[in-house]
Amino acid sequence: MASKPPDEFRNIYDLQANDPHSRLIDRSGISEAELQQMGRLLGAMGRLREAENRLAEASQRQMALNQTDLKALHYLIALRNRQEAVTPGMLAGHLGISTASTTKLLDRLETAGHLVRLDHPEDRRARLVDITDSAHEQALEIVGRQHARRFHVVAALDPHEREVVIRFLEAMTAALSGAEEPD
Repeated sequence: MASKPPDEFRNIYDLQANDPHSRLIDRSGISEAELQQMGRLLGAMGRLREAENRLAEASQRQMALNQTDLKALHYLIALRNRQEAVTPGMLAGHLGISTASTTKLLDRLETAGHLVRLDHPEDRRARLVDITDSAHEQALEIVGRQHARRFHVVAALDPHEREVVIRFLEAMTAALSGAEEPD
């Protein structure tokens, strides 16, 4: 049996693995202990992303849906829980897809028994979409339980720790979103 490599070689997210010659990140003034801690944090983020991807793929397989389908159903569940009606246009806006893509999505989900199209109660030209009770129950059992586990981890933090994590995640999101824009 092969021996496990030391942690420093398993963490492909640390600075030594990604920027060994400091071409991208100036490390002057940062202690070795801090660099190792930062590498552990980036490694933890990578493992979280991998775990979420595995869970999403498992959910997609169990419900025979793709990622956009799951996002659509999650949106329908959230708005149903808030007792808000959903139009196809609202769903398209949330998903960032075209009207034609929305029609294909709705056709696919309706055929699979995951949603229904309804007449709008006040505007006879408009339609509403809603998740079926069976799809809602299935999503609750598969995806809802995953979300509940996340909630328990968040609830275990004290309010100050939550604020630190929120600030960190929002800053990381902004940094990564900025990476998509040209310099």
